[in-house]
Amino acid sequence: MRFLVVGGSGLIGAHVVDVLRERGHEVTATARSARAGVDHVLELGSASVEELRPLLSGLDGVVYAARTDEQAPLRKPIHPVFRQDMVDPVVRLFAAARQENLSRGVIMGSYYTYFDRLHPQWRLPERHTYIRCRVEQAAEGRAAAGPQLPVAVIELPFVFGRAGDRLPNWAGPLDRWARSRSPLAMPAGGTAATTARSVAEVAADALEQASGADLPVADENLTWQDMIARIAGAVGRPRRVGRLPGGVVRAGMRAGGMMQALGRKESGINPSHFADLLLADLFIEAPTGRSLDPAIRETFGPAA
Repeated sequence: MRFLVVGGSGLIGAHVVDVLRERGHEVTATARSARAGVDHVLELGSASVEELRPLLSGLDGVVYAARTDEQAPLRKPIHPVFRQDMVDPVVRLFAAARQENLSRGVIMGSYYTYFDRLHPQWRLPERHTYIRCRVEQAAEGRAAAGPQLPVAVIELPFVFGRAGDRLPNWAGPLDRWARSRSPLAMPAGGTAATTARSVAEVAADALEQASGADLPVADENLTWQDMIARIAGAVGRPRRVGRLPGGVVRAGMRAGGMMQALGRKESGINPSHFADLLLADLFIEAPTGRSLDPAIRETFGPAA
């Protein structure tokens, strides 16, 4: 089969391209800038449906693997900005895919939509613009695709690994912290985690099966303390990770939210409610059980 991977030079997209080609599929990769492995330079944020259709003509499926920075504070209101970055391009992409009669698609989403379904009482879309836009992205992308073009949404947790010089966007600060002489401490709670290779395999399976499912992905569920301890070991500075009291975490996050409000700014994940997420067990059942250690070493090893 023939596929287009939008964001094909990024951490996830590059692995999707590799896995699909290993399985014998023909793949075209697009990205915002020219680099090795990119077949077409595409600014999806400004591309119209009519501009996208030639790229999709004659293909079987399309993968949306572009990345969004949910933490950067922006001037209020940020919802229109996030929609322009996350939702509108996906709607146009899948509208074009429908018009070109593609038969399958994948959106790289977030595990926050999984927890929104699991715990609606957390009111995640109401509290966090990034999560609201992830929910809108999945719903509106599928609506644009129509029933004849099933679209799987892969709900990503923390993803370890590398693709050339591409690393997870959160890896840099944790790498510097783990290498420093500063004490390490994390709150209670934890997160599901996976690898870029595992995500790519799930994406390839979804495309081959023409799945339209929500697909949460996890290889292991880690406490925050365990995750930071394993990162410290990977950088060659193994040491004990202490426990941050929940009250300290909540006070720090509230202070961050107040500082943003005073500056008339917001971020996609609202600091005032972020402590609730940090202190929760953001675990996905059931994880595959594949060890994350090789991907953690790849992410935080000497070349990181």
